[in-house]
Amino acid sequence: MSMIAAGSLAACTLTALCAGGPNLPAESSLSLSLRGTDGVTRSVHLTCEPDTGTHPRAHQACAALEAADGDFDRLPELQRQCTMIYSPVRAHARGHWKGESVRFTTEYSNPCFADARSGGVFGF
Repeated sequence: MSMIAAGSLAACTLTALCAGGPNLPAESSLSLSLRGTDGVTRSVHLTCEPDTGTHPRAHQACAALEAADGDFDRLPELQRQCTMIYSPVRAHARGHWKGESVRFTTEYSNPCFADARSGGVFGF
């Protein structure tokens, strides 16, 4: 009888620890892509906390997303000079930011503006 009681106690303790344990940071993982008028699509993966993935400047991109609380419409702009050559790119982001679903699409006038206007998120 004592083995059953010990097993039940262990199961209850484990359940309580799992249910009331420390909150883990929510997932922040995004697939980002840029598609030019030439039909070429460039894609990267960005994971934040820790800042990793195939994005060439993951730390900068994650910092911009953190500053905007994951809102792509509020990303801080980089102070960067871009040419006025019109070569539009379509930017897409999908995935999760701190557990919330993300789906974002917009168009920038060229890749330099995509980088500057997105705080480096679309700088690849």
